[in-house]
Amino acid sequence: MNTSDIISYEPATGDELWRGPAGDVDETVARARRAWPQWAAQPLATRIELVRRFANEVRKEQEAFARLIARETGKPLWEARTEVESVIAKVEISVRAYAERTGQRKLNSALQGTAALRHKPHGVLAVLGPYNFPAHLPNGHMVPALIAGNAVIFKPSEKTPATGEFLVKCFHAAGIAPDVVQLLIGGPEEGQALVAHTGVDGVLFTGSAQVGIAINRALADTPGKIAALEMGGNNPIVLWQTPKIADAATLIVQSAFTTAGQRCTAARRLIVKASLYDEAIEQVKRLIDRLIIGAPFDEPQPFMGPLIDAKAADQLTESFLYLLSHGGKAICHMRRPMGELPFVSPGLIDTTGMSERPDVELFGPLLQVIRVDDFDQAIAEANNTRFGLSASLIGGTPQEYNRFWANIRAGIVNWNRPTNGASSAAPFGGIGLSGNHRPAAFYAADYCAYPVASTELEQPRASIGVGLSDG
Repeated sequence: MNTSDIISYEPATGDELWRGPAGDVDETVARARRAWPQWAAQPLATRIELVRRFANEVRKEQEAFARLIARETGKPLWEARTEVESVIAKVEISVRAYAERTGQRKLNSALQGTAALRHKPHGVLAVLGPYNFPAHLPNGHMVPALIAGNAVIFKPSEKTPATGEFLVKCFHAAGIAPDVVQLLIGGPEEGQALVAHTGVDGVLFTGSAQVGIAINRALADTPGKIAALEMGGNNPIVLWQTPKIADAATLIVQSAFTTAGQRCTAARRLIVKASLYDEAIEQVKRLIDRLIIGAPFDEPQPFMGPLIDAKAADQLTESFLYLLSHGGKAICHMRRPMGELPFVSPGLIDTTGMSERPDVELFGPLLQVIRVDDFDQAIAEANNTRFGLSASLIGGTPQEYNRFWANIRAGIVNWNRPTNGASSAAPFGGIGLSGNHRPAAFYAADYCAYPVASTELEQPRASIGVGLSDG
């Protein structure tokens, strides 16, 4: 047994799922650098055809892929299936986005020649993936990067290497050369080496703000290296005047507890009008009590599975206790219903009375409730964060939604919809600690190629009309 092996465990059982050695960063980058010029020289139509074949390979393996994701992340099978569907759908969305965001332009002028705009790939791009959507989110970087003509080195989360391996095998089965898309197994050490490597032209990251800031710092003296950082959120959901409290409660529960709260867009703070508080909280509590928590393949299917591992569950329950001991009032206690396994029940805690609420991303099914009296106070409370990924208003008038939209600092602002479940056909990203103004999803094409402006004449033609002495 190699003590330096990366090992993946099934959260729902604790059983070992996958084991493998960490990869060699220098060797992986060297292979990618040799491979990418030939890939970039392929016609765009060829690259598009190959990523479409990749979609077909995933489609052929759809159920096996979903079952692997469910085992490795602990998410219910129904949700793992939707993730695989998103992987497939991403290809056509990326083809359309590349044409729309990075299309060629030409403007002809008889005397000045041709003004042209084209785009070039960066070269070798490192994709650092998260564990919560271990196929869909890295794939959202990889497919646009490949269409643009880049070689890709994908380092999956050390918690979900089996899913990463499966994804890369699908690219290779489609006929994309093994050195054009490579899997790099590793932990933080390999990730840091990949980010800092002089042979890497860009870093496409999805994960925590803490790691994203470290990447930003590591690249501070290399401004030529593209960095797209999609980080987390301390996302607000604001409940305002509405007669449909039951529907509002459903939207709140979907926002806070889908994927066991392990989404960067999950609602972390419920800001509720004081006059609605009792009825709304009663409805939310009633729904929480009905949520089925269980393993991925249980029947009936659970609403949510475990957290990714025991460490994550321990940290979250400690955070609940911290809030409780610093002025928070428990509405639904967070519990560990299955012993040492990382299952946790949804936690609901009123933090209105806390003098200082920690502005951190508590990554799991923990929702803080804050009562307010007027709409200006609700907006101010929603903006009381260094993050800025997602925000939703539930209820309110069209005029109030207009005020909400105009004043909320976030990259995703919804009305009577959950904070999560963003469309891949729209840009995805946030401000503040949530991102660095390089939104992913439909806008991923923007950071996978750079624009080149040209003025062109078939023959040199020039004159100097002023400032010359008689010769």
